[in-house]
Amino acid sequence: MQELNNKQVVRFLLEDRYRIFRHLGFLFGFLLLLYNSSFSNNYTGLYKYYSLFSVYSVFVVMFYLNMYVLVPYFFFKARYVLYLIFLTALVAAGLLLIKNLLFIFLGEQRLGILSSQQSVITSFYGRVLVAIPCILLTTLVKLFQRWAKDNERISELKSLTLKMELTELRNQISPHFLFNMLNNVKSLMRSNPEKASMVIIELSEFLRYQLYENNQEKTLLSTEITFLTNFLNLEKIRRDNLTVRIDNRTEERIFRNVFVPPNLFTVFVENAVKHSAGITNMDAQIRISFEVIGNRLHFVCRNSMRQNDFNLNKNNSGLGLANIRRRLELLYPGKHILDLTSKEEEYIVNLTIPI
Repeated sequence: MQELNNKQVVRFLLEDRYRIFRHLGFLFGFLLLLYNSSFSNNYTGLYKYYSLFSVYSVFVVMFYLNMYVLVPYFFFKARYVLYLIFLTALVAAGLLLIKNLLFIFLGEQRLGILSSQQSVITSFYGRVLVAIPCILLTTLVKLFQRWAKDNERISELKSLTLKMELTELRNQISPHFLFNMLNNVKSLMRSNPEKASMVIIELSEFLRYQLYENNQEKTLLSTEITFLTNFLNLEKIRRDNLTVRIDNRTEERIFRNVFVPPNLFTVFVENAVKHSAGITNMDAQIRISFEVIGNRLHFVCRNSMRQNDFNLNKNNSGLGLANIRRRLELLYPGKHILDLTSKEEEYIVNLTIPI
């Protein structure tokens, strides 16, 4: 509740739609302050209102000259010495103007009686020293507004940079993925044209997904699984010794309501295909599972590989894995778990993300 109130106050001080209300509130509040000050009690009758009008109008002019001339053209441009000089000159000129207005409205006799009752502290120089901090209050208001707007601008820039980086990382996956597929088609065109035609048909589904789904921030998990299935089917067409299994260990109705960023699991599946392809004279296996537990999605990808074929510490820094690591950091900072395990004949990816 307190945070909500603070946000409403900040919006009132910053947003243009409240500009008129801010100024009206300031003008009325200052008038009320002057009216109840000891200064206004020095006079009675019409003289009281004459004096209030003189002081109020001059101070309002000084406030606005400071906010819209001195602060933007001197203070915000780091011309602090000039700012103090002009501020002092403004206050001095304003007080002289007040004195002349009081002389006009009150007359020399009344003004002289009042002046004789004042101490040294309230002399002309003392008044300047008192008035300057009052004017500086409006400087603080402008500083706060600029600070808040700069913070808002920085937040927007960070958000824009984050979106641009995520888009770049996401788009870097697609050419790499497509390059491997085209290489597969090239090999099959020589050895088995019929299979090559089937690969091209499956590849069209891949391109459709890239065109319509990859640019979205979120896509259905079921759609992502279908995409991965189509990709693995491409590999199965090309390789007779590849066995693939994708398990959904959660009820279908739950899966239908789960959304994930597109191509989040593609790199892991692509690496599984790549490293299982080096196995000769034996069946290669890729096993993938998805499971929703509470508000977290667990993804596991296992692939068979030759012994010592994949050094986890040295070869895990490829472009694809580096990109997906960075993408996960941007999407789920401190909220995801990525565990890559290399065994003698098996490579395992364990990824847990919030949903």
